[in-house]
Amino acid sequence: MEAYRGKRVCVALSGGADSVCLLHCFYTRMREFGVVLSAIHVEHGIRGEESLRDMHFCETLCKKWGVPLKIVRVDVPALIEQNGGGNVESVARLARLEAFRGVIYQKEADLIATAHHQNDVVETILFRLARGTSPAGMKTIQNFPFLVRPLLNVSREDILQYVCENNLPYVEDSTNSDESYTRNYIRHTVLPAFEKIHGNAAEHLARFAAQCARDDEYLTALAKKEIECVGEHGDMLVPADLPEPLFMRACFLCMGAKVNYTSANLAEISKLKTLQTGKKVRLPGGKTAAREYGNIVFYYEKTEPIAERPFEEDFFVLAPRLGLRADLDAFPAGCVVRSRREGDFIIPYGGQKKTLKKFLTDRKISARLGRRLTLVAYGSEILVIKGVEISDKVKVTEKTKRVGYF
Repeated sequence: MEAYRGKRVCVALSGGADSVCLLHCFYTRMREFGVVLSAIHVEHGIRGEESLRDMHFCETLCKKWGVPLKIVRVDVPALIEQNGGGNVESVARLARLEAFRGVIYQKEADLIATAHHQNDVVETILFRLARGTSPAGMKTIQNFPFLVRPLLNVSREDILQYVCENNLPYVEDSTNSDESYTRNYIRHTVLPAFEKIHGNAAEHLARFAAQCARDDEYLTALAKKEIECVGEHGDMLVPADLPEPLFMRACFLCMGAKVNYTSANLAEISKLKTLQTGKKVRLPGGKTAAREYGNIVFYYEKTEPIAERPFEEDFFVLAPRLGLRADLDAFPAGCVVRSRREGDFIIPYGGQKKTLKKFLTDRKISARLGRRLTLVAYGSEILVIKGVEISDKVKVTEKTKRVGYF
């Protein structure tokens, strides 16, 4: 409770035993810790009269205890219909979060406190393990800057004992006994079976998840240090020889958290480590992962070509010693600035004629970067690759009068 001293705390109150227990804990200690207490109840419009019963129960309880209550009514079935479908539990959860955010944004409270407890954590763990998850999936119900869970380390048994000892009233959601819901089946059948094997199974599973989460956080921090962000396009490079625990986490970070990637996507990326430079895979969200020599590079494939324009010397002339030197008077009339094209060739400084493709390959410049290069061209002949090479035809000689830096 010390962590909430002097805070304005709004308890998410459903009317069930867990949330009533949490509200009572704050209610009996709010003066001692200077907590300004309020509550919020979200009525989802799902369970008809029973749902209204819960709402009225919360109103009565808060009035009795003198706790200000905010009621938010949401028509979840209508939301599902508007969105063309969806999972009732997921849509209801998102509706609650939106209501909670509203309380914070309107500065009605500093924190929202929910009654999630240890058994909720364990149920989530078992569900994710059964479905298939990574160590990152062991990060289950967590605290956030505005959303706190004071009972996460408290078991459901301890909560019910507290409710009984303090003779607290509560209402029971009839759907909690419906084992057609996966979480209810885990709660009523799977977890009790684990408890028969070992009486402290829930506590041990929660401790295991917490350890996995800490390990994952540490390894993810190490992986993040291995990612190199390059260029104005924000391309990200991951060393292909990273140890697998770091490699996979680095790839996940590069793909981005806002897109739904699967284990199959990660497997495709991992396969690139055994392939030659240039091989690539398309990823959800528009990104591409490609093998480029010793790295796996993550980037957006679409790059707008440079709009062709007449070559203007002063556009490329930089301060001395900041670029490649060229004889400005050696450029023929009609040169243009543009991107790479099929059929381009170059006579590199002091070298022999090569296709631009071969030249870039020899220099280990990938197709990704090649498409972004700024070129000065005369027809199909490349006279300057900005920042990379100049043609032997425009090199500086003893007869040069004007020098440009590219």
